Amino acid sequence: MNKLLMVLFCLLSSAVLAQTAQPTIADPVANKRAVALSEELRCLVCQNQSIAESNADLAVDLRRQIREQIAQGRSDTQIIDFMVERYGDFVLYRPPLKATTVVLWLGPPLLFLLGLALLLRYLRERRRQLVERPLSDDDRRRAAALLADGKGQGK
Repeated sequence: MNKLLMVLFCLLSSAVLAQTAQPTIADPVANKRAVALSEELRCLVCQNQSIAESNADLAVDLRRQIREQIAQGRSDTQIIDFMVERYGDFVLYRPPLKATTVVLWLGPPLLFLLGLALLLRYLRERRRQLVERPLSDDDRRRAAALLADGKGQGK
């Protein structure tokens, strides 16, 4: 009897944790639009996932808003404009090039070019130091000793 009560208790407790299923759009074309729009928009909580991938409450809310706006007959551009107006350009994975986002667009290429220039400068300086530095008498003696040891070992 105790085992039966424990099994029943476990089953009932898991039912409490279950969430209600999110309604899907009956129209497959509208559903594809909702998924495509959800993949274009960044989750503001996760910041590294689209709202299609995220399970954050805000992402769930944004997906619901997209479905509602599609049902109202709004175009993709109108929906994206609404999201940008409400949450800013950061909600877009590909923000437009303008004064507030110029660092996002030009920052990575400029950092790459700066790093490449510093690397080339370092390599040139290193080569110059190696080529221009003459051997000292001590360096010549050590090199001669190494060459003499090498001749006697295998040949």
